[in-house]
Amino acid sequence: MTGLAHDRGTAGRRAGERVRGGVATVLTVAGLTLREAARRKVLRALGVLTVALLGLSAWGFAKLAAVDPEFGALTSGEARLVASQLLNLVMFGLSLIAALGTAFLAGPTLSGEVESGMALSVLARPVRRATVLLGKWLGLVVFGSGFVAVAGLAQFLVVQVTVGYWPPDPLTGLLLLAAQTTVLMTLALLLSTAVSPMASGIVAVGLFGATWVAGVVGSVGEVVGNDGVAQVGTVSRMLLPTDGLWRGAMHAFQDSTALSSFGADFEGSPFLGVAPLSAGYLAWVVVWIALIGVLAALSFTRRDV
Repeated sequence: MTGLAHDRGTAGRRAGERVRGGVATVLTVAGLTLREAARRKVLRALGVLTVALLGLSAWGFAKLAAVDPEFGALTSGEARLVASQLLNLVMFGLSLIAALGTAFLAGPTLSGEVESGMALSVLARPVRRATVLLGKWLGLVVFGSGFVAVAGLAQFLVVQVTVGYWPPDPLTGLLLLAAQTTVLMTLALLLSTAVSPMASGIVAVGLFGATWVAGVVGSVGEVVGNDGVAQVGTVSRMLLPTDGLWRGAMHAFQDSTALSSFGADFEGSPFLGVAPLSAGYLAWVVVWIALIGVLAALSFTRRDV
C-alpha cells in the first residue's frame, strides 16, 4: 500500500510538472510572438493608419461642433444619437484596421515560419505543436486586444473633447471589439496552417468584409419585412461571428435614451445596433473560437515542416 501511494504521488508530481512546463512554454511562445509582431512592418502600418484615422475624426467632429452649436453641446437626444452613429462609423474603421493587422500578422507568424524552416528549431525539441500554436494564439490575442483598447480609448477622448460625447458602456464595447479581433485572428491561424501567409490574410479579411455586407443585407431584409433576406444576416453571423460582435459593440457605444426616442428614424442603418447581444450568442462565440482553434491544432499537427 505504501509503494502504491508513493507511485501515485510520483505520477501526480510528474503530471504537475508537465502541466507547469506546458504553461511555461505557452507563455514563452506568446512573449516571443509579441516581440516578433512588434518588429514587423505591419505594426508601423497599423500605427500610421490609426493616427491618420484619429486625426481625420478629430477634424470632422470639430467641424461639426463649429457648424452646429447645438450638436456640439449635445443638448438633444437626436444630437446624441447622431454622435453615436458617427462614433460607430469611426470605430468600424478602427475595427477594420485591427482586422487587417491581426489577419496579416497571423499568417506570417505561423505559415511563414514553416515555409522558411524556422519552425524546425522549435518543433525539433520535445514540444507539442499544439502548445506552440496556443502560445502564438495567445500572443496575437494580447496584441490585438491591446491595440483595440489603446486606439478605442484614444478615439473616445477625441469625441469627448470635440463634441462632449462619451459612450455609455465603453468597456463592453471594447471587449466585444477585442473578441471580434480574436475571432478573425483565430480563423487566419487556421488558414495559415493550410495556405500561404498572404493568402490566409486575404481570405480572412475577405470573409470579414463579406460577413459585414451580409449583415447589412439582413438588416435591410428586417426593415422591409422580408424574412428570407433577413436570414442572410442571421446565418452569416453564426458562421463567422465578427459582424454579430460588431453590432453588439455598436449598441454599447450608443446612447440608450436617444436610441429609444429616435431609433425608428435611423432604422436599417449599418452603424446602429438595435439590441445587445444575448448570452447564448456570446456562448456560441466562445464555442466557435474553441472549434476553430482545435481544427487549427489538428491541421498544424499533420502538416509537414
